[in-house]
Amino acid sequence: MTTAFDTPPVHFTLPGQDARGRFVRLDSVLREILAAHDYPTSIKLVLAEAITVCALIGSLMKQDGGQVTIQAQTEGGIVELLVVDYRGGELRGHVRFDADRLARLGANPSLFALFGKGYLALTFDQSYGKGRYQGIVPLDGDSLAQACESYFTQSEQVPTMIRIAIESDATGCRSAGFLVQHLPEGEEGRERLHVRLDHPQWEHVSILAGTLSHGEMLDPALSGRDILWRLFHEEDEVRTVDGAPLVKGCRCNIDHIRDVIGRFPPEEQAEMVGDSGTIAVDCAFCSRIFHIDPANPAG
Repeated sequence: MTTAFDTPPVHFTLPGQDARGRFVRLDSVLREILAAHDYPTSIKLVLAEAITVCALIGSLMKQDGGQVTIQAQTEGGIVELLVVDYRGGELRGHVRFDADRLARLGANPSLFALFGKGYLALTFDQSYGKGRYQGIVPLDGDSLAQACESYFTQSEQVPTMIRIAIESDATGCRSAGFLVQHLPEGEEGRERLHVRLDHPQWEHVSILAGTLSHGEMLDPALSGRDILWRLFHEEDEVRTVDGAPLVKGCRCNIDHIRDVIGRFPPEEQAEMVGDSGTIAVDCAFCSRIFHIDPANPAG
């Protein structure tokens, strides 16, 4: 069931400032993804942030069939692995963590307390045979959003601002995300912006964008276009278009699982059989467990 808060992402460009951006809100989609797991509040919040960031970055891809995966992994951290991905408006995510160590933390642990020394990997799978590329940055800063900003600045030399607002209550979470960045096409014939972060166009846009408050982002009375008007109404032109609707999109498939199991030799399949007499395969993203009959793994 969707709510008034659920709206398609708004894509926008500021032609006069060589900038582009996205604004997204997640309510029922986020609640559905989080409801698949009995996560503690601190884990729900960090996953909610990651999913919102992924929706922003994923919507930057030009081809519908492309996929963006964000993976945070640590060395000895309480959160051992966080994975989210986006493809064509479909979102999914999960977290693996040490519950005993988490229980010893306070109510609002910092990013460092959860992840310790870690890294953030962003993988872009491009459609139509255009290949895959990946960028890796240290998991520094106070948030996953800051780490993703560092990725764009360091790996792609594209100044980027990402803002995330999350509201949590007894029924779950809802979130909003805002991203704006300098268009790479706008850099032609000029010094690369990673050595000129004080470029007047980017400085102008980032100052305006920096006035956006969490309250505005989460206010259901303000549409995405209302927010963009508040920020950029003095610009010569603001172009907007709705992006793909956002939905939960776990891609676990019983036929695919059967096919994979069927490729193992019979003796290895026998080792996989549990007490139930079946091979149990669980999907970390949606917490579904598939039971495969080893006598007939293909059907």
